[in-house]
Amino acid sequence: MNGIGFLLSPPIAFLFFLGVAFALYALGKAMAPSLTKVGGKLTTYACGEDIPGIKVQFGYRLFFFVALFFTIMHVAVLVIATVPSGKVVFFAIFYLLMIFLSIMALIRRS
Repeated sequence: MNGIGFLLSPPIAFLFFLGVAFALYALGKAMAPSLTKVGGKLTTYACGEDIPGIKVQFGYRLFFFVALFFTIMHVAVLVIATVPSGKVVFFAIFYLLMIFLSIMALIRRS
């Protein structure tokens, strides 16, 4: 690369913007007032109620359900969008029917 063109390369640009982000973070930290621990300042606000903290264990069951639904629908859209015209359209209708049945099975299972 000639001249200053090397500055546009991804690793150099990443390091540059990483430095800019760190400088903004340091500037914000310097401008912020110091934290003073007062009464309930660090507790969660819940409209004036005292709510004790509880440990919650999240599961991935809903995530996998949504991810599978997302994958099925996007693959179906991709396949249907690329179907050529002609007699092949009947296979696309059959494919949509199978996608519908698989989504119904997914919904009924959960």
